[in-house]
Amino acid sequence: MKKILLSAIIICSIIFACKSSADANSNSLTITLEPKSGSNVKGTATFTEKKGEVTLVAKLTGLTPGLHAIHIHEKSDCSAADGTSTGGHWNPTFKKHGKFGEGEYHRGDIGNFTADVYGNATVFFKTKEWAIGGTDETKNILGKGLIVHKDPDDYTSQPTGNAGARVACSGIIK
Repeated sequence: MKKILLSAIIICSIIFACKSSADANSNSLTITLEPKSGSNVKGTATFTEKKGEVTLVAKLTGLTPGLHAIHIHEKSDCSAADGTSTGGHWNPTFKKHGKFGEGEYHRGDIGNFTADVYGNATVFFKTKEWAIGGTDETKNILGKGLIVHKDPDDYTSQPTGNAGARVACSGIIK
């Protein structure tokens, strides 16, 4: 019996140690999006950084079915009823607005996603051009705002992509 108990303790210790060392190489932050512009849109967004790559997974409800845009904006201030207190798109490299990964684009130009017939959506995005903290301010997403727009991004109109009202907002803060 003592050997079994000792074996269980050793196995648990090894599993915990492996999990802890794996977690030491990743950084995660979950934020809550609140409705703006009279909408019912809400949800959560989780940013996870691992090995120099940031993954965004946002789960949203209350949307109208169809295409919508999502962007990172300059400020984490969601105090305005219409979300405009977040400023413009986050653009630390001073590029034209566009589609992420194609030609010129803002670092905050995440793109479009589709809400289902029930107004639910999951956004998945991955990039090595962001960081959760750090000293490179052209990559650091902390202190910025995450905005969900009413309409899709046309990837052309300057400087915002003509994505319409800001229907959900959250500061990207720890």
